[in-house]
Amino acid sequence: QLQLVESGGGSVQSGRSLTLTCVGSGWDYGTVCMYWFRQAPGKEREEIAVIDLDGDKSYGDSVKGRFALSRENAKNTVYLQMDSLKPEDTATYYCAADFQWGQYHGEWRCNPAPAFWGQGTQVTVSE
Repeated sequence: QLQLVESGGGSVQSGRSLTLTCVGSGWDYGTVCMYWFRQAPGKEREEIAVIDLDGDKSYGDSVKGRFALSRENAKNTVYLQMDSLKPEDTATYYCAADFQWGQYHGEWRCNPAPAFWGQGTQVTVSE
């Protein structure tokens, strides 16, 4: 069974950095799409970063230029380096995975509704 465990969340001041880690088990993580989502209280879940099977990455507009996703397939691990954090980045951050890549709403990409999720890790950014 594919399982994901996030770590690295915490409380930081605005402008600081954090690195989130997601360790997977139960599958060869070089063959799946890996994602980072976040959800703030009262807001919809937001996809912020995804890496596909070819290693191509994409980022949400809200984090582009500040966050960087990387993966180590040999360790079944993905990272989210978060720099220049802002209070509006406060949220629960989730790692996700899915095997499907295809055409969704006219765009070729990883499945926008991944099937496998971690438990989440809280990130709080204060002024």
